[in-house]
Amino acid sequence: MDRNSIIGILLIGAVLIGWSYFSSPSQEEIEAARHKRDSIAQIEKQKQIQQQEEDLKKSIEMKSQSSIDKVEALPADSVSKKLVSKFGPFASAAQGNNEVVTLENEFLEIKIHTLGGRPYSVHLKDYQTYDSLPLKLFDGDSTMFGFNWIANNAQVPIRTQNMFFTVQENVQTDSAQHLVLRMNAGDDKYVDFKYILKKNDYTMDFKVDLHNLGDVVKNDYLAFDWSLYMPSMEKGHSWEMNNSSIYYRFAGDDVEYLSETSDDQKRIKDRVKWIAFKQQFFSSILVAKEPFVDIDLKTSTVSNHDFVKHVAAKAYLPYMAQRVNDYEFTFYFGPNKFSRLESYDNKFEELIPLGWGIFGWVNMYMTIPLFDWLGGFISNFGVIILILTFIIKLGLFPLTYKSFKSTAKMRVLKPEVDEIGKKFPKKEDAMKKQQATMALYKKAGASPMGGCLPMLLQLPFLIALFRFFPASIELRQESFLWADDLSSYDSVLDLPFNIPMYGDHVSLFVLLMTIVNFIYISMNNKNNPQSASMPGMKTMMYIMPLFMLFFFNSYASALSYYYLVSLTITILQTWIFRKMIDDDALRAQLNENKKKPVKKSKFQQRMEDMQKRQQTMQNQKKKK
Repeated sequence: MDRNSIIGILLIGAVLIGWSYFSSPSQEEIEAARHKRDSIAQIEKQKQIQQQEEDLKKSIEMKSQSSIDKVEALPADSVSKKLVSKFGPFASAAQGNNEVVTLENEFLEIKIHTLGGRPYSVHLKDYQTYDSLPLKLFDGDSTMFGFNWIANNAQVPIRTQNMFFTVQENVQTDSAQHLVLRMNAGDDKYVDFKYILKKNDYTMDFKVDLHNLGDVVKNDYLAFDWSLYMPSMEKGHSWEMNNSSIYYRFAGDDVEYLSETSDDQKRIKDRVKWIAFKQQFFSSILVAKEPFVDIDLKTSTVSNHDFVKHVAAKAYLPYMAQRVNDYEFTFYFGPNKFSRLESYDNKFEELIPLGWGIFGWVNMYMTIPLFDWLGGFISNFGVIILILTFIIKLGLFPLTYKSFKSTAKMRVLKPEVDEIGKKFPKKEDAMKKQQATMALYKKAGASPMGGCLPMLLQLPFLIALFRFFPASIELRQESFLWADDLSSYDSVLDLPFNIPMYGDHVSLFVLLMTIVNFIYISMNNKNNPQSASMPGMKTMMYIMPLFMLFFFNSYASALSYYYLVSLTITILQTWIFRKMIDDDALRAQLNENKKKPVKKSKFQQRMEDMQKRQQTMQNQKKKK
């Protein structure tokens, strides 16, 4: 890439920035557009909720208290006949008063509504949203949870979501709080929802008891519906949205998920052990003692920024009319913290995107244990990341020194390599030139690949931490220097306009990382003799930090900070190594190595024989 190409790229960038600035709307226009967008978003949200419950409203007009009032306005005998005709043996549960029962422990506050007998809201006590509001995994009528079936002598399906339960038991013991809600069907026939919230835990046991309903329920399967709008809780809305989805575990142990970056849906015929509505740092998980079968899962984005996604799951549970039918579940409402999720021994920890293969192993067996250990006596995570960087650099120090020394050998041998180039100037002599150069390196005890090993060994750490920092709840809302949340971007300047592919803010950690990266590349090019022979690659090395400037601007500031510290340490190491290694002494050592006999390995001998055969074939073609 020549100078004109670079100037062209810079001019294009300048045009894009100028266009973004001059074409950006005024503050009044922005406010008007925002008001219009919020109004449209609210309408769309209402439409989505109405669409979600359309099939329910067709068959049941008992969703809210207003519908109940309409029924109660009729004469008493008329009410009874209408309800019995519509709901059969469950007519008595079709009307009532909605009550709120609170289950509470040290970590959770769960509100259960007797209308539907369902969890209506879940509040995590130890956490707050980015706006310092109480953190609720879900809250409100947009949440749907219940079982559906066909009952004898009923005109419409029975949906527990719209039926009234009564409180049968609400007991607090030393170890847990027990709640039993009942939906009556008459003559010692009923459905019980039993909740047990244990002390000091994020789990809640949930049991469904269908008592004496063998001659009432006509289905072979009970349908189960669960859906909710995921509320926005983090600083970076787009990043939170692209890290939220539905995860599920097959009975055979494999954990899979729907797309996190786009709308997705899937029909699963295999048995599923648990379903998780997973957000960036928190999850709602439902574990079934007997696996679900025949499941429909769906995720969809919503335009209202109060939410990140709408998630829905519909599954089926076998029903045996002649047997006792108890369905046991366990809820997990809590943080995506690796040690916490792993403690349940149910593969919950796979909700955290730590990377696949070796990258995941680096995070699981090194990064996370180091973070937990350092966090035991250091409260500042910026300092923890600094220490972590030093530990990684210290572990790679011997290989880094060896890499620099190998580069120094190449630098010392460059004049002799240039002489070989002058000796074989023609293109057809390229093979001879390569053979002579490799022979020189072999005789002097140098290797052009000697500097690659440390880079390859650092790669797993770079990629592993690339996945770890944005997914680490330990960094959530942890401040350091000017960054108020290490799990999200740091902004020192909010721009009045949006730059394509960059954003509407300036991340100082990313800016400093880019500057230090330029310094490191410049220093590395001076120490690396091979860079002079590849000007195109040299130019590309300078362009890469510019791409990183755009890409990392909205990424987790912890990662930019780590790369900044790592590059700074690398520059310091390079300067120290340069002072330690004497080129004259190294040249004398290489000259001594040339005097020693070179013992060829079998591999080297085969490579030389192959090169000779290729040279012979080329000579024969020339003669023809």
